[in-house]
Amino acid sequence: MRITESATRNVVAKAGLLSKRIGRVVSTSGANIIVLLDGKPGDSSELQLGGLVKMVLRRSTVYGLIGELRIPAPLPNEMEQQLRLADVHLMGEVLKEEFGGNGTFNRGVAFLPTLDDAVHVADEEDAGIVYALPGHETINVGTIHQNPHVAAQISVNEMLGKHFAVLGTTGTGKSCAVTLILKQVLDSHPNAHVLMLDPHGEYSKAFGARAHRLEVGRLALPYWMFSFEELVEIVFGPEAPSRTIEIQYLRNAIVQAKRAFRKIDIQNHSITVDTPVPYSMGEIDRLLDTEMGKLENQSEINAYLRIKLRLNALRNDRRFHFMFPPGLEVVDSLSDLLRTIFRVPVAGKPIAVLDLAGIPSDVLNVVVSVLARMAFDLSFCADNRLPILLVCEEAHRYAPAEEIPGFEAAKRSLGRIAKEGRKYGLSLCIVTQRPSELDPTMLSQCSTVFALRMISRKDQAIIEATLSEFGADLLAALPVLGTAEAIVTGEGVPVPMRIRFSRLPPHEQPRSSSAQFSQQWRGNQGSEDFIAHVISYWRQHKRAE
Repeated sequence: MRITESATRNVVAKAGLLSKRIGRVVSTSGANIIVLLDGKPGDSSELQLGGLVKMVLRRSTVYGLIGELRIPAPLPNEMEQQLRLADVHLMGEVLKEEFGGNGTFNRGVAFLPTLDDAVHVADEEDAGIVYALPGHETINVGTIHQNPHVAAQISVNEMLGKHFAVLGTTGTGKSCAVTLILKQVLDSHPNAHVLMLDPHGEYSKAFGARAHRLEVGRLALPYWMFSFEELVEIVFGPEAPSRTIEIQYLRNAIVQAKRAFRKIDIQNHSITVDTPVPYSMGEIDRLLDTEMGKLENQSEINAYLRIKLRLNALRNDRRFHFMFPPGLEVVDSLSDLLRTIFRVPVAGKPIAVLDLAGIPSDVLNVVVSVLARMAFDLSFCADNRLPILLVCEEAHRYAPAEEIPGFEAAKRSLGRIAKEGRKYGLSLCIVTQRPSELDPTMLSQCSTVFALRMISRKDQAIIEATLSEFGADLLAALPVLGTAEAIVTGEGVPVPMRIRFSRLPPHEQPRSSSAQFSQQWRGNQGSEDFIAHVISYWRQHKRAE
């Protein structure tokens, strides 16, 4: 939906009217003021952390958020005599028309309140002005916490153009929030191109007919699409640092095999080990055998043999058939794969949900690296003509903060998107329940953050570092946020705000709920037939239906 400037002009006159007074300014220091509350105890019971207040001045109406409520010197027997204070952080203002205003809210305050200026509770129409995004293409993801009649609007271009993150502890409604945000985007942009990396198979049914479901068994990521670094990680794993000789032999063989597939002269250096050109594993075997035949040193022969044995083991392992499909024929399927994964053409299915649950855990990070690198290279070559959103659920699993062997390729690919992707129309959505375990580069590049309930102080500190100064006033509410509530800050919203997400119908919710122990344990799931049924799926690396 689009909010125009004229829509806010219709209610600007209301901003100048006086709603309920709560007190007066008794201290001011830059962006912060202290308000001495009026009345008797209980008169201002509607005030709460994050509440919106206003000060109607001669030139403008200034708005602020309540950051703290306190009684500096409690008097047990004289409650009516004790001082009650509210700390308010100023957010912005609406200039009056005679001073050049057009009825819209602007961040920053040109005309500051002074001592004894009256402070009032902001009403529904005030909130409609402050939380509106005039002139922006927006989506509605819920309502403002302090006023359920005011929509929580997010700027689509600001959110997608500069990356965004959804953070929250398990059970806070994080998966539903991600689904809701994406559904709202797809509703107004049916020709979007979205790839979701789904490590637990939660989202396959959440998007209905608009999703193209991809499973490992039906998706081929041929070995020749992997960069050499990624292939080395799969072939040698943790032993790679000690296998420099074997790695060099494999590099030489791959370059020759790629040039042979394209019938390019061996001296032509236009094709390198990382050029996305097909090559045959049969040709690799032939080249390795040829080189072994030239050697007399047994130790060098053993190096070639180790390469062959490892490649044969991977090709014969059913779990790796998505990389090493059975058969000898090699087909240049890059074009078909890119069309399928990145939905070109869209054909009514703007989002591809890749179920990563069936991929071996020891190569999951490499697969993510391949997909992220393909997304970046495609966006780079398309030069902003094919905007793509890459959604990384459980991002801390393949982009951890610590330097762990095997994760560096994925961290580099995702980090490159985080730093440079926006230049080429590639957006990143980071979803994690453990922001403290995520590579800091990833989160620092997200300009819009949806922070759901966080209990861990370590995680709270990471989120606090992403919030603006007056957004930090809301941080104290993180541990007590309700399910499906979030603090949103950044470029995608006019000001930091506490929101409640809209509720999704049950059939549109991702499968992320916990197991119902009491319900399942009342039934009989321990029969021999049931175990046999599960084993059949186990051997196929699938989830039992």
